[in-house]
Amino acid sequence: MNILVTGRNGQLGYDVIREGQRRGYNIIGTGRSELDFTDHSAVQAYINQTKPDAIIHCAAYTAVDKAESDKETCWKVNVEGTMHLAAAAKEIGSKFIYISTDYVFDGEGEAPFMELDKPNPVGYYGQTKYEGELAVQELNQSSFIVRISWVFGMNGNNFVKTMLRLAENRNELKVVSDQFGSPTYTVDLSNLLMDMIQTDKYGVYHASNEGFCSWADFSREIFRQAGKEVSVEGIPTSQYPTPAVRPSNSRMSKQKLEDSGFNRLPIWQDALSRFLNELTHEVNK
Repeated sequence: MNILVTGRNGQLGYDVIREGQRRGYNIIGTGRSELDFTDHSAVQAYINQTKPDAIIHCAAYTAVDKAESDKETCWKVNVEGTMHLAAAAKEIGSKFIYISTDYVFDGEGEAPFMELDKPNPVGYYGQTKYEGELAVQELNQSSFIVRISWVFGMNGNNFVKTMLRLAENRNELKVVSDQFGSPTYTVDLSNLLMDMIQTDKYGVYHASNEGFCSWADFSREIFRQAGKEVSVEGIPTSQYPTPAVRPSNSRMSKQKLEDSGFNRLPIWQDALSRFLNELTHEVNK
């Protein structure tokens, strides 16, 4: 099976490529130097040349705060680029996986959002990801839309790495405690995406690790597992203003995964443990 993966240098793309190669698939990983997916003609030429059986679109404009002032670039990447890829995949009969986000929801309430709940993004990044979802649904019926949240993996910056770095010279930290969601380990997600692409169970899915926590809870567990003596004070979002509004409720139901015959991702504490082991292994190489 030939699988094209965009965003090969990103956190998720890196692990999707690794998982695909582990399974023996022919993986075509692309970064900006190989394919500018915001260029319609370039996309058509590249897809016609490589003829992938499936495309897993991991690349995105993810600078949530910067998106509020750099709207043109964010739209071009997250909406126009997605449209080009989804349409090109349709033309050659390729399956398509689009990686979306919890930011398509407004974060109201406390109940986990269901896949069929109507998106209502409150920031520009979330708006562009939702517009990307709509484009995929319109252009390619052989598609999966997979919403994720709070991503962490080896290849890139993330919350876990930031906390560990801060722990090197801080023993007290203030972390937001009124935003709730689920971390997503790229290794676990990559495994699910490779399972998905073998099927025709198309549609919208939520795929983050099991269990919910606040950012403050997450940081305390990071320090506990890493053996770091750091005291975490939970603070309200109002004390940590950012250009983009963060959803206070990023809880998402993953029941549809189970209903469709896919395995849910492991609990987030277990995922964190395996990630910390992976980090330690890399450091000690």
